[in-house]
Amino acid sequence: MTTTTPEQNRALVVAAFDTLFNRRDYSAAERYWSPDYIQHSAHIGPGRDGLFDLIKSLPAHFRHEIDFTMAEDDMVMVRGRFSGHGQPRPWIAVDFVRIEDGLLKEHWDVIEDEASRTNSASGLPMYGTAFPNEP
Repeated sequence: MTTTTPEQNRALVVAAFDTLFNRRDYSAAERYWSPDYIQHSAHIGPGRDGLFDLIKSLPAHFRHEIDFTMAEDDMVMVRGRFSGHGQPRPWIAVDFVRIEDGLLKEHWDVIEDEASRTNSASGLPMYGTAFPNEP
């Protein structure tokens, strides 16, 4: 088993997410995701193929933005926004990824629709400093 630091794991996940979600470079993404990838998401089919097939099915303008990341030992947490997926609202997601042998090995997530100004009980945006579609 390869030993990596939390910062190396964090950088690995950030690069992997950009490669797959934004650049859509599937052959490069295979170098980040384990062939034995374990998917716990209720929204994604099993394994690496389930994830890649989902991304391939999404519109070309699909994007992922990272708000922040945290890493501890072999676990990385990413808080971000998924947009352009064809749903009425962007998604705010927290993804948890376990790293093994320098690859993304296992994934869990928590996803919710991004609130607009009119449906935010707090009156504050969920992501960044502005509501979606506002400056």
